[in-house]
Amino acid sequence: MNVGIIGLGLMGGSLAKALKKYALATKIYGYARSEKTKKEILELNLVDEIATIDTIKEKCDLIVLAMPVDNIIAFFPNLLDIKDDTTIMDLGSTKEFIIKNIPHTIRTNFVAAHPMCGNEKFGPKAAMDNLYEGKTIVLCDLEANDDLHKNRVITLFQEIGMRLVMMNAHDHDVHACYMSHLPHAISYSLANTVMGHEDPKSIIALAAGGFRDMSRIAKSSPDMWTDIFRQNRDNLLDSIELFNKQMSDVKKMVEDEDYEKLKEWMHKATSLHEIL
Repeated sequence: MNVGIIGLGLMGGSLAKALKKYALATKIYGYARSEKTKKEILELNLVDEIATIDTIKEKCDLIVLAMPVDNIIAFFPNLLDIKDDTTIMDLGSTKEFIIKNIPHTIRTNFVAAHPMCGNEKFGPKAAMDNLYEGKTIVLCDLEANDDLHKNRVITLFQEIGMRLVMMNAHDHDVHACYMSHLPHAISYSLANTVMGHEDPKSIIALAAGGFRDMSRIAKSSPDMWTDIFRQNRDNLLDSIELFNKQMSDVKKMVEDEDYEKLKEWMHKATSLHEIL
């Protein structure tokens, strides 16, 4: 099949690499707006051809929207005249808001997907080999899709070695909030806490593994994560409230010098890794 990818950063560019590695596409088309980005994409050999949106709609069996959530929704008007046998798939980090905004005329074509993988890098140079292998892909509300489109996407992700999870969009957004969106909020908060100190350079000079691990994702794109926080606002607020409760608890235990209770609290936290 021919595949068109709109958005060739970490997710879209890495998918292009996977499609080439496993020979799953006859031809890969890419779309980008800036000349600088187009040049980078071609220099990195991510796609076979940079094309217009109209060419991608005409030539491609699968169109992948690998953009921030707000951009995905804003792109929908370009797809209203899509052919019945053309599959559309997004890779957005929130699903319920996207699905609610899919025009009904293309709903059966549109497969809502979220690969549970990535890092803090963005742009074409962030594309990497083996990003998807062994990771989980969540496919949401598949009952709304025609079999052609559903099976095309399922087959693609199976071929590149991903674990498939089927879930409704609302549950996905709740779970993704705790596994991804809340950790980003915490990481940005930690970074700003240090930067707000009277002597941040001296603190950072002592930075070791723990700080680097927890602050790493604060390097993620603010534009993208503002969109995600906006789209998953209610779930994020709920998760922040629960997190604040935990911080209040640990603060009180330290204030009260109740170190036995503190140790029990920490032991409970370490049991998470028995599940992971």
